Amino acid sequence: SDRLLAQFKPALAINPDILARYAANRLRVVRQLRYSLHNENAMDIGLFLNGIPVATAELKTDFTQSVEDAIDQYRFDREPRPKGQGNPEPLLSFPNGALVHFAVSNSEVYMTTQLAGAATRFLPFNRGNHGGAGNPAYSPSPRPSPVEGEGGKNPPISSATSVREKDILAPLSPSGRGAGGEGEQYGHRTAYLWEDIWARDSWLEILGRYLVAQKDRKNQIKNIIFPRFHQLDGTRKLLAAVLQEGAGGKYLIQHSAGSGKTNSIAWSAHFLADLHSATAPCVALPSASMQSNAAHEKLFDTVLVVSDRNVLDSQLQEAIFDFERTAGVVATIKGESASKSGELAAALSGGKKIVVCTIQTFPFALKAVRELAATQGKRFAVIADEAHSSQTGEAAAKLKAVLSAEELQELSDGGEVGTEDLLAAQMTNRSAESGITYVAFTATPKAKTLELFGRRPNPDLPAGADNLPAPFHVYSMRQAIEEGFILDVLKNYTPYKLAFKLAHDGKELDDNEVERGEALKGIMRWVRLHPYNISQKVQVVVEHFRENVAPLLNGKAKAMVVVGSRLEAVRWRLAIDKYIKENGYKIGTLVAFSGEVTDPQSGADPFSETSRAMNPSLKGRDIREAFNTDDYQILLVANKFQTGFDQPLLCGMYVDKRLAGIAAVQTLSRLNRAYQGKDTTYVVDFVNAPEDILAAFKTYYETAELSNVTDPHRVFDLRMKLDAAGFYDEFEVNRVVEVEFNPNAKQSELAGALEPVVSRLLLRYKAAQDKLKIAKANEDGKAATDAQSELDALILFKHDMAAFQRMYAFLSQIFDYGNTAIEKRFIFYRRLLPLLAFGREREGIDLSKVILTHHNLKRTGKRDLALETGDYKKLEPMSGAGSGSIQEKEKAYLVEIIAKVNDLFEGELTDDDRLVYVNSVIKGKLLESQILVKQAANNTKEQFANSPDLSNELMNAIIDAFAAHNTMSKQALDSARVRGGLREILLGPAQLYEALRERAGAGLAGRG
Repeated sequence: SDRLLAQFKPALAINPDILARYAANRLRVVRQLRYSLHNENAMDIGLFLNGIPVATAELKTDFTQSVEDAIDQYRFDREPRPKGQGNPEPLLSFPNGALVHFAVSNSEVYMTTQLAGAATRFLPFNRGNHGGAGNPAYSPSPRPSPVEGEGGKNPPISSATSVREKDILAPLSPSGRGAGGEGEQYGHRTAYLWEDIWARDSWLEILGRYLVAQKDRKNQIKNIIFPRFHQLDGTRKLLAAVLQEGAGGKYLIQHSAGSGKTNSIAWSAHFLADLHSATAPCVALPSASMQSNAAHEKLFDTVLVVSDRNVLDSQLQEAIFDFERTAGVVATIKGESASKSGELAAALSGGKKIVVCTIQTFPFALKAVRELAATQGKRFAVIADEAHSSQTGEAAAKLKAVLSAEELQELSDGGEVGTEDLLAAQMTNRSAESGITYVAFTATPKAKTLELFGRRPNPDLPAGADNLPAPFHVYSMRQAIEEGFILDVLKNYTPYKLAFKLAHDGKELDDNEVERGEALKGIMRWVRLHPYNISQKVQVVVEHFRENVAPLLNGKAKAMVVVGSRLEAVRWRLAIDKYIKENGYKIGTLVAFSGEVTDPQSGADPFSETSRAMNPSLKGRDIREAFNTDDYQILLVANKFQTGFDQPLLCGMYVDKRLAGIAAVQTLSRLNRAYQGKDTTYVVDFVNAPEDILAAFKTYYETAELSNVTDPHRVFDLRMKLDAAGFYDEFEVNRVVEVEFNPNAKQSELAGALEPVVSRLLLRYKAAQDKLKIAKANEDGKAATDAQSELDALILFKHDMAAFQRMYAFLSQIFDYGNTAIEKRFIFYRRLLPLLAFGREREGIDLSKVILTHHNLKRTGKRDLALETGDYKKLEPMSGAGSGSIQEKEKAYLVEIIAKVNDLFEGELTDDDRLVYVNSVIKGKLLESQILVKQAANNTKEQFANSPDLSNELMNAIIDAFAAHNTMSKQALDSARVRGGLREILLGPAQLYEALRERAGAGLAGRG
């Protein structure tokens, strides 16, 4: 025992020797901690446990700096291995140095467990502010003061600070921590850090129980896990509530994607498994009577954790075993043996503290747990992770009571149910079970889940409008987005009807008819297609994917297509495969659905995921595993993978299915997983109304909003405004773009191209700040106003660049701005924005955020990058008179035509091929037109060439020839350019005009 570096409080804290050693721990705060033998650098604070440095902190006051300055200080001034220095800095090295480093200001806290110079990643350690990021206004901690050491020799951390730090940490109000009026701020928003987190018992518990060292295959420490605030807060409050309320309670933990839910579940499982009725780490028990109630009794015999098979096989199992302090306390049941019930019985009665099972095994597990609780008086905690299965088994009948009609319909078509549904089905109409405690983790709880697991503000009254059940603990989607752990998938949500309306100058998409005529040349190909059937939607999806999604993440981005049924999935799969092959695209596709589908229209044999016609190259792999490779880019899903599917490379989604409520949120949220370099997602929705999607998201993210871009010319106006600000010139824009487009460019070239602009802007901001300070000191009102105006102009310039980026990302889906000044500025601003850290100027410029990822042309090989300065014409809206041609526009039913595209015949086709097609098919049909015969007889060739009837009859001829000459007719129908090419051939070498005149002459001769 004399060799112990520290004594942490055990789960059963009754051994007096252990408690004495625990009380003997010495926690110390050292201010201005000098840590190097090579320089005079000093940390603002060092936290020590028994002489060992366990944490450091850099403190900044918001009056002069921000938490970002503290982060930058660690990144640039606290190098673990400074250049030119032989030995590393022991305090800063990983994993031998301090365990965690905090960046702290009056308003925010960030932390990291591994310093790596400029590449260091700090995570927020904030409480959240009314559902968003940050911290709420200060209020005194409701917890008791931190426990002092023996004889008062070890004072609370908050009182052991230097004078300078006391100035930073002191309460903001003049009266200190007095009573104050309503809404008065008593102190700093970050006071919880030193009042609660660094309090003696709390800090020792974090070091002893929460900190986890993850090791690699060679048993070397690769990572240290320190809990984020919501993980620490949620698990502690859960333990306190279970202790106070006893077994039999229900707890709903609503933690968004990006919350680190796997680790939260692992901590909860271990802590609940170790929980004793008279111990509550860091939590004061409510009464002496509770402390004597079944003194020191283990609260749960076993903790049962339910999860998805794939998660269980990877993250959760790894986390639970990583967090295991004693070997052999965890068992996993996958139900792969002949007897699920036998496996479970052995685990549940064999002394395993934690039993982990899949959702497929869960009904058996729940039944076994209930029987043991009822017959042997055993107590269990059931932790349900979000998991989904299409196998409902014996729960099927009970599910009818908790699933909506739409959900039941999906289930009958191979859909999936989750642990939420299974729990709700098992618990409906069932009286409370005192021996089983339920903890449900979910990002998007259903109404039924809230009803069963939610906690009413007044538990003595029934649920009502003013007493609605609420989750026990929340880490919101909004906070996860604002903290950067997930992406906002609504940013580029595009209802197809909106895209069409924008592209056609306000004309609504009519499902029955469409203008037949020339579209704007600048409109993207996918918008000009009309999705009246699957084959047309396939073209929209593939062309949008190629133009907008495929270039993302260095060409690794993937997309999901959500269709309405398994039957549609089969037809979509065959159609998309056909389209991709016809066009020679290199895009790999997969389809996911459950069971078998019979569709005589598509094939004689039933179709399944493993059918050769559906996924021919699976080779026994799981769909998830195959889609995670570079072989596949698009995944079609029908009632599968819309929930619980975690693929961070997903950047695009195409929705051809009615989505409502939670289904909309869960489905679109497949895109929100963060990934290095991922800052853009696209959703194209063929079916749903944007107001319905927004309403669904507002349930879980109250400030959700959709992009509302209605004028494609605004991007030009904003470009002119940014250019007019005078902060850069065309040469500097072109220099950055040239590097981006040069496949052989180096990182240093990009940094060199950006450095002059960044330096100029940062120096201007710093100079304006200095002018403002001097003007205020001299009480020079005009000079102060001028300086403030200059600061405001720079900040507005930065905001305008961000607005340009958002607007371009949305509109460039619809309009092809080409390689003009618009696209060049998008590339330039994208590089410039992250570097403009106004107010945080340092010697030298932080170019660590500049990572060269060569820009891909939207249509490689079909246009040149014009780097010279020039005037670029704005896109002109379509006028009522159409595209300037003399003919009146003709309306035609969508079922008769396919929309225009932009390329002449593609594939292995020569001029001779075109001539054969024209002479043998099109020309022959046109010669049968009496209208054209008359016009050729009575007009010059030039007049005839401009005849609107020629265009009309050409279109009719192409449609008539479609069945016999599918490939070429399809391209002609798809493309005004192809039709233009046909017209030229007909009027040129095919000599249509002359042939018509001959026919007209022959007709006259016959009548004569």
